[in-house]
Amino acid sequence: MYNYLDFEKPVADLEGKILELKKLAENGEAVDVGDEIARLEKRSKEALRDAYRQLTPWQKVQVARHPDRPHALDYVSALFTEFTPLAGDRGFGEDNAIVGGFARFRGAPVAVLGLEKGNDTQTRLKHNFGSARPEGYRKAVRIMELADRFGVPVVSLVDTAGAYPGVDAEARGQAEAIARSTSACLGLKVPNVCVIIGEGGSGGAIAIAVANKVYMLEHSIYSVISPEGAASILWRDTTRSKDAATSMKITAQDLLDLKIIDGIVAEPLGGAHRGKEAVIKATGDQIAKGFAEMDSANMDYREHRREKFLAMGRSL
Repeated sequence: MYNYLDFEKPVADLEGKILELKKLAENGEAVDVGDEIARLEKRSKEALRDAYRQLTPWQKVQVARHPDRPHALDYVSALFTEFTPLAGDRGFGEDNAIVGGFARFRGAPVAVLGLEKGNDTQTRLKHNFGSARPEGYRKAVRIMELADRFGVPVVSLVDTAGAYPGVDAEARGQAEAIARSTSACLGLKVPNVCVIIGEGGSGGAIAIAVANKVYMLEHSIYSVISPEGAASILWRDTTRSKDAATSMKITAQDLLDLKIIDGIVAEPLGGAHRGKEAVIKATGDQIAKGFAEMDSANMDYREHRREKFLAMGRSL
């Protein structure tokens, strides 16, 4: 059974009935329920398709935050081989919200950076729910500098509500660390590709997302602030989060229209959590396509990045 979202209640009811019938059949308490199960499964699929046919921005926020979505480490383990993680910023300590190191992607060496939320209570606490401290961003800078030195492309996987806002993080220079990480992305002489796999929140995401190619999963979000934060600032009312989500243009479809991102990776019906293997494979194919396009263009990666980000908003 899945963790159902509010708008998935019709699907939850149908799938609950299917599960009950299957248990009755297994215990020998029902005679022939095969036809009824098939009928309910068909209705359930139709209900799921109806629910996801035209998601509102707020519903996409809910899907992007779904706890069962594949996280950065799921992508790393499935798409990359010989992954060797690096730890520490060589200044203060280690930060587990950002995982990074070197690996091979379809045979070629790459540097990998990922914002990891964790998938249960223990790992969520370990990774601080994907909210990095300054040492995490300084570790990212260290990895990017090594990648640049050895001519290795960089892949970033983003899933965070934002950088950690605690007093200890601010005391150690959170804003400066994010700025330096963003600058390191912009200054890379090698190609870099970023995929927003869930939430892309604020400067915490931007710090490793300033890439030649930026892609988003179909139901992911990317914004300067969370809808709740925007509603609190604009209207002093967090109950207006739905209005903020609509006004902010944070969905993949809106951002592609605005030319903020370069492409969208399709998700299985019902979201990435309902077809993890399929969405991870599709993401890998999109990353490979992005690198291939840049290789064939024989571009100056720093200049391409510069022009790409300077052009944002000029035609609006």
